[in-house]
Formats: sequence, structure tokens, C-alpha cells
Amino acid sequence: MLVKDWMTEGLYNLGVNDTVLDAADMLRRNNIRQLPVIDTTGRLVGIVSDRDIRDAMPSKFLEGDATKAEAGKGLFDLKVKKIMTEDPITISPDSTVDTAANFLLNNKVGGLPVIDTRGALVGIITETDIFKYLCAVTGVCRQGIQLVFKLEDTPGAAIDLLSYLKGEEIRLSSVLTSYEKVEYGYREVSIRVQSTGKHSLETLITMLKDKYTLLYYIQDGKAKGLDSPE
Repeated sequence: MLVKDWMTEGLYNLGVNDTVLDAADMLRRNNIRQLPVIDTTGRLVGIVSDRDIRDAMPSKFLEGDATKAEAGKGLFDLKVKKIMTEDPITISPDSTVDTAANFLLNNKVGGLPVIDTRGALVGIITETDIFKYLCAVTGVCRQGIQLVFKLEDTPGAAIDLLSYLKGEEIRLSSVLTSYEKVEYGYREVSIRVQSTGKHSLETLITMLKDKYTLLYYIQDGKAKGLDSPE
């Protein structure tokens, strides 16, 4: 899935000469955490986060009112260009969402401005957008039972499992696989089941436990043991 399908479009942005108080007000009113900053030509030059705003704010434990514009000082005069992150990491709308997630993780940032081939700012993809994507691809919004298997990392192992479930009229919502925290030569496969077909949950668990290495299943968001399915 692509960034352009999950990014936030029609985003709010700041000019380099807007004040920190302007930025704080815009973040608060729109319940957002990052704002791209553009120059007078509309070119992206930075990004301001809620953390940048907090760092610029005076401490409530200090005396005085730093919001007063006295002798050209204070938050009324502090421009966002002074606190923004310059030349932020950007991403193309045609990049994949998992690529965006990897950028966010590796660079420890909360959002990426999205730039088209002309260099125009077309949106922003944030941690919240990534969470929405994650919920969609895992099928968690559709609820259902999630089955977690340990399979050998061999050609056809996952296909064999899926074919078996199809033969038992099990309807699937999503299939995810991971090699993290699994011993070499194996992988973990998570299958979300929308319908157990001709089986009850109890008979399905028993059947799969006999044929495959079923680690656990998840019901109502909680992992369940295999000894006594509820």
C-alpha cells in the first residue's frame, strides 16, 4: 500500500515568520503534532513538532511572563524558523507505507512531509496514519480469532497451512509472517480468522494443534493458552 493512500492531505502548515505561539495554537486547535514550515515561495524548509513547541515554552516554575514582547523578546517574537528542524526527511506519495514506517522508526521522528515529483508539499504521513494502516492490514478492526503458528521456513510450508484451512472452509481476514524472535530455520505466521467455517473454536483449536505447531490464539485482544479454549 502506498503513502498517498494513507497520508493526511490538505494539511496545515506554517510560514517561517509565524511565531511559536501561532504554531502552538494551530497544533492545539487541530489536534495534530507536527506542522511543515514553508518559505515565501511555498518550498518546504522545515518541520515543527509539539516537542519543539514545548522546548520553547517557559517553565511554569520560573518567574516572569516570557510571552510578553519586551524589547523584542518573548514568545510573541520567537519565530518558528528558530526552533524548526531544517531540511526534514521527506517521502514520495508513491513510496510504500512500510517504507515510511521504517523512516519514522530509524530517524525517531513522528511525521514525514510528503513531496511530489515537482517538489510540492502534498501531505504528511504521521505515526497515527501508520497505526491506521497497521489496523487495516492486520484486520484487527474486523475482530475475529487470531491464530499464531510456528512453521519451518521452507518453500510451501505456509501455502500448505493456508490450503488446509481453505479445505476446512475457514475464512481468513489477514496473514502476517515474521522472522523476528524466532529460532533460525523457522518463522512465525499469524492468521486472523473471520469465520471458523464448519468448526467451533474448540474443535478448530484441537484440529490445528494436532497437525501444526500452534503457539497460541488471540481472542478479544488477549492471548489464550491451548489447554482449555474458552
